Amino acid sequence: MKAYRAALLRFDDNGQPLYDADGLLVTGPDARGRQVVLAAGDHGGLVGRYPGLAVEDLRGHLIAPGFVDLHVHYPQTDVIGAPADGLLPWLEHYTFPHESRFSDPAYARSVAEFFFDELQRHGVTTALTFATSHPASVDAAFGAAQARGLRFITGKCLQDRHCPDGVRDQTEQSLIDTEALIRRWHGVDRLGYAITPRFAPTSTDAQLRGAGELAARYPDVWIQSHVAENQDEVRWAAELFPRSRSYLGVYDDFGLLRQRAIYAHCIWLDEEDRALMARTGTAAAISPTSNLFLGSGFFDHAAADAAGMRYGLASDVGGGTSFSPFHTMLAAYYVGREGQTKAGLSLTPGQLWWQHTTGAAAALGLGGVVGNLQPGCEADFVVLDPKATPLLARKTEQAGNLDELLFALIVLGDDRVVRRTVLAGAQA
Repeated sequence: MKAYRAALLRFDDNGQPLYDADGLLVTGPDARGRQVVLAAGDHGGLVGRYPGLAVEDLRGHLIAPGFVDLHVHYPQTDVIGAPADGLLPWLEHYTFPHESRFSDPAYARSVAEFFFDELQRHGVTTALTFATSHPASVDAAFGAAQARGLRFITGKCLQDRHCPDGVRDQTEQSLIDTEALIRRWHGVDRLGYAITPRFAPTSTDAQLRGAGELAARYPDVWIQSHVAENQDEVRWAAELFPRSRSYLGVYDDFGLLRQRAIYAHCIWLDEEDRALMARTGTAAAISPTSNLFLGSGFFDHAAADAAGMRYGLASDVGGGTSFSPFHTMLAAYYVGREGQTKAGLSLTPGQLWWQHTTGAAAALGLGGVVGNLQPGCEADFVVLDPKATPLLARKTEQAGNLDELLFALIVLGDDRVVRRTVLAGAQA
């Protein structure tokens, strides 16, 4: 067992933050040998239960759940910050040419290693990630994640039309490859597979139908794609799939909406779309830095809540502009405040933090497994320094309550705040 004394943040079953200014976190093996949280709470109330246990003194720091990134493209690590007029030109001029390089296993592995370094440097302990259309890109990512003990989900990108040579796959072979990768990797250690159509316009009916059949055959794998990111894309999907009620309805028509299905963006949905997501258990990956960078639009939190949709936050690198969960949470605050195209609201610091930890884990179907520091959760956490920079130290010293402390970290924090990232009880 290991024990840590520091300020402690976690969430209750209603998504409300629980905070101990002088907390104790105890981790160790459960009956199955997993490294989990054994106890978390006030130091004075807990320490007597563990006589003789050495406690690492981290007072002055904040221990919080590891961040969960609900949507990120590891092959786009080197595309981040590329200038473009919008999503479709950005894909054409930067993303597709770069992704063609991932047919080379050595190159894919080198990018995967750097990508995971960045995730851990920023305190991300669980990620749902796109690979490219090349099986080698999936093997490279899973191999690197497995070596680090990371909880990680990815899948081969399915795209058999409207994309260039080098990234376009063949319909039948793409489905054969997907099933082979599921059998090779899904459920191995802390790894999971996601059936991954890039987005409906780059897949034929046959490919989407095959993806839906695989999803039915393997109900415990994940599904991930994009939907309703910008209005040009919505119009394109309507032209390509005229029989579907909506862009989201395309995925429903092919059996791709269900629990463990995550769709990035979900900006240009209507009331019926949101009700469909709630009814099927499908979740949205909110990608605010990407949406602001590409001018796509603003996610409507109020409408999502009214419909009962599940959602969580995501970096969406490389359309997203930062791996940092602090930058993502701040951008989500900006997007929430926008009130000209939707209802504006001020998301609380606790809500923002929940969306990038416990809420995102619940959206993945991993509630009670990751994203929290309640007993039984896997021991993935971060040690944060509220005095990492002079300005942040000055601000946090004046914090009069938890909201002020968390918001100071959201607004002023970056990778310098993350002093330690712990995966399954071991320092990354």
